[in-house]
Amino acid sequence: MRVFTTFEELEAAAGEQIGTSEWVTIDQRRVNQFADATGDHQWIHVDVERAKDGPFGGTIAHGYLTMALIPWLGSQVFKLATPGAKLNYGVNKVRFPTPLLVGSRIRAHLTITSVSDIPKGKQLIVQHTIEIEGQEKPACVAETVVLLLPN
Repeated sequence: MRVFTTFEELEAAAGEQIGTSEWVTIDQRRVNQFADATGDHQWIHVDVERAKDGPFGGTIAHGYLTMALIPWLGSQVFKLATPGAKLNYGVNKVRFPTPLLVGSRIRAHLTITSVSDIPKGKQLIVQHTIEIEGQEKPACVAETVVLLLPN
């Protein structure tokens, strides 16, 4: 795991792929729990029998489930030990190039896109590419924005 203790270290890593998370298997239980939490029970996600005859030959994870795993996957790659608050400010761009079949393994590759000054601190932009084991295209590519507000 990469640990950034100063803003200067973080700025020096801009443009750099900083690491890769561990593999995690996306199982039906996790997908069902996400469906329960969000109320999105579309059959392509939760009806295992029906999905066998669907367009992907099985259930697929919600795109937003994949995106929701970004903070956890990212925490395996780097830690911001800089002073002050770290606030999730949002996402600039998200794409889901390939459906994520339940039972697949994923991992995240992280690149620090930029670190810029804002009136109250710094703005960090990180690109997360969520790879599916054995697939050419990723499940998700997302550019997240974090505000770093010193004390």
